[in-house]
Amino acid sequence: MSAVSATTSPEPEGPTTDLPAAAPVRWKRYIAMGDSFTEGLWDPYPDAPDVQRGWADNLAASLSARRIAGGEAPLEYANLAIRGRKLRPIIAEQLDVTLEAQPDLVSLVGGGNDILRASADIETISASLEHAVATLRASGADVLMGTGFKAGAALSWTNGRVGIFNANIWSIARRHGAHVVDLWGMRSLGDLRLWSGDRIHLTPEGHQRVANAALAALGLEPDDTGWDTPLDAGPAVAFRDAARANAAWMRQHVGPWVKRRLTGTSSGDGRTPKWPTPQVWPRA
Repeated sequence: MSAVSATTSPEPEGPTTDLPAAAPVRWKRYIAMGDSFTEGLWDPYPDAPDVQRGWADNLAASLSARRIAGGEAPLEYANLAIRGRKLRPIIAEQLDVTLEAQPDLVSLVGGGNDILRASADIETISASLEHAVATLRASGADVLMGTGFKAGAALSWTNGRVGIFNANIWSIARRHGAHVVDLWGMRSLGDLRLWSGDRIHLTPEGHQRVANAALAALGLEPDDTGWDTPLDAGPAVAFRDAARANAAWMRQHVGPWVKRRLTGTSSGDGRTPKWPTPQVWPRA
């Protein structure tokens, strides 16, 4: 079975759940490349609230636990992701560092910050992504990519761009034997309760669900087979309350984002990766 085929033929009733729970975790060193999504906003560690956890840290913890349970050494893990980065800067800053670490598993998820710009060139960023994936595969590493999300009403204008980018991602995966987390197809993420107040980053539960989706994309049994089960129906929201929430979102999140665009600044300016070198995971 090719890497991409493991995630392209789900059962109609929901996510695949017949993957072997005891499948060995062959990867010894995992490097995560990306932007704020892979950095883990907004999923702070309970004992270190200034450090974000996120789906990639959770995925690393699960892979390491399975290796240890199978009598293998713990996984080594690094996370190079920095919030605010567009796709080509991700590759320019993080690819060589990743290759030098000689991982056997790399996740490369990005492009969302590009798509939010009016000048986004989907074909150009897709070509950059393919070059990076080809380079990583040539090094012997397995590669995990992620599609873009299906946006809700406030950002629905991005869905056309995201759809084109996603089609390119699946094609890149087919050509190079990469794995893909189908974030676009996750039904559970259609619920705003899994999204943080800025509506473009996930809650801790949302990140945990994505980590389980990543396990499935890698051909492993998820820790929680209900990762794509929608949440129970919540209480109806009155129109007035929804309007107030939208106004608060515009004031607290959209306004500062527009200001950064106008001033040429980024939320990631001056930041460095949270876990810059491979280390035994989880951290002591």
